[in-house]
Amino acid sequence: MRIDEQELEGRVGRAVENFMAGYGCCQSVVAAFADLYDLDEVMAKRIAAGFGGGVGRMRMMCGAVSGIVILVGLDCGQTEGDDREGKSACYKVVQELLAQSKADNGSLICAEILGLKGVEKAQSSYVASPRTAEYYKIRPCAAKVESAARIFAKYLKKKYLSPNK
Repeated sequence: MRIDEQELEGRVGRAVENFMAGYGCCQSVVAAFADLYDLDEVMAKRIAAGFGGGVGRMRMMCGAVSGIVILVGLDCGQTEGDDREGKSACYKVVQELLAQSKADNGSLICAEILGLKGVEKAQSSYVASPRTAEYYKIRPCAAKVESAARIFAKYLKKKYLSPNK
């Protein structure tokens, strides 16, 4: 993989721009890195579309965090059916990056990140919120998208740009 630090930083910015343009958290993160894996941006956004709002707007795992999981799969996911070693290596990276996200953001759960309580979570519907100035003002999502993209960029930097490579 040919990539440099400046390009990685640009991809972090692109993830935030994607979110501010109306894409979901997961879409924003995945699309910013998809071309590194020969995945076109449109297909990346389709693959990631259902993970928005904490998976189908059910406020479960944060969409930005789900984006990290998809990207790790693209980077090091096993492709042979019973490759337990490959699965384990992928799971290790997922767990490490999600632990970093949880440490940085306090939770991996959308509802907790948004500060939603029991009744609010239960009343969540499938209808996407309109993207208004007020939406962006009260939602921490752009910062979570940036955090997820930065965590993945640091992973790539360590893996592909470390002095030992």
